[in-house]
Amino acid sequence: MKIVVLGAGVVGVTTAYYLADRGHDVTVIDQADGVALETSFANGGQVSATGSAPWAAPGVPWQALKWLGRADAPLKWSPRFDPAQWTWLIAFLRRCNTKAHDEGIARNMALGKLSLAELKSLRARLGLEYNHQTRGILKVAKSQADVEDLRAKAHKLAKMGAAVRFVAADECEQIEPALAPAVANGEVRGGIHFGDDESGDAYLFTQELADRAKDMGVRFRFSVRVESLQTKANRVTAVALSDETIACDHVVVCLGVGSAELVKPLGISLPIYPVKGYSITIDAEGSNTLPTISLTDEERRIVVSRFGTKVRVAGMAELAGTDLTIDPARASAVRLALNDLFPELSRYPEAKVWTGLRPMTPDGGAIIGPAGEWRNLSLNTGHGTYGWTMACGSARVVADLIENESPPVGPELFGLNRFAG
Repeated sequence: MKIVVLGAGVVGVTTAYYLADRGHDVTVIDQADGVALETSFANGGQVSATGSAPWAAPGVPWQALKWLGRADAPLKWSPRFDPAQWTWLIAFLRRCNTKAHDEGIARNMALGKLSLAELKSLRARLGLEYNHQTRGILKVAKSQADVEDLRAKAHKLAKMGAAVRFVAADECEQIEPALAPAVANGEVRGGIHFGDDESGDAYLFTQELADRAKDMGVRFRFSVRVESLQTKANRVTAVALSDETIACDHVVVCLGVGSAELVKPLGISLPIYPVKGYSITIDAEGSNTLPTISLTDEERRIVVSRFGTKVRVAGMAELAGTDLTIDPARASAVRLALNDLFPELSRYPEAKVWTGLRPMTPDGGAIIGPAGEWRNLSLNTGHGTYGWTMACGSARVVADLIENESPPVGPELFGLNRFAG
């Protein structure tokens, strides 16, 4: 089939590769100048296959209220006259309960495990190099209350099938020696270690896989806008671009935050809202205390990953529409959080600050599979903070469904129908 993939981020490129690998004629469209230049460009780098819990959780509303008014608050809400924002927020709050949270954990873990297996297979088969680390992910906490919360989470996740264990402060230091100062001054008092999870540079991975896809005949069209999807009866017949129209047999929408607006004229309502995040990347060449494992700080809500001599810290969540303006106070808060964990890195003042928009659904799960009544339109979007984590698994599921095969995880878990009503 002639398939058009809309979006050249990590999700779009993996989708294109998997479809080309099945023998399809694939074209990828993106408004940017190249692959992975938006949400995938400078994210936190974690492949958190077994630690990908939804944001909607018990206690989150109360925590958000306590953060109101703080410039450095991990979550910032900028109310606006935007029905989409309020609708999404209400749906999110309704899922801040134990039952919905546990269901979301199980759903995301199933796809995360599949995605990690697919990623490892691709890496071995294609010889991909993207500064990956395979020592797991270490989540740490400072307060005793957070430490005990992590202990309880480790017990629950282990029962659900995650390779996770609670570790005391001294073992956190054994796993990551660069945390020695933070352990000594009480910034780290315990944590949990996800042994199977990984990290790596999503931007480099996407570039490498795009090159392999090109070798297979996949065409990439950059710097063009998707104006609309042309239809006849219940099928998409062509994709209208800013400079041409491409006829096709099937379309896969992987546009992240841009997905909802594109399919809205077709009567499809996607519960996706943009959540802005920040990242800071420093080049710490010459440092003897670079972290060797990807970390998550429970209290500060940041992640830290290493890519060669570079260290990236990412965090913050901001509900402010599509505004990508950098707030100096919030960028500074991310950098200060890094310095608290790794004081030695404060001697590297030069930093690259970036913001990106995460395509979030209220329940924290991606939307994968058929787009309602449209027989040849598929969705692979709404991954939120887990696009890099779930990319390969999502691509596998989409490719299987298009081929009328049964994917390894139940597609109903990620279907659009779960939001009906």
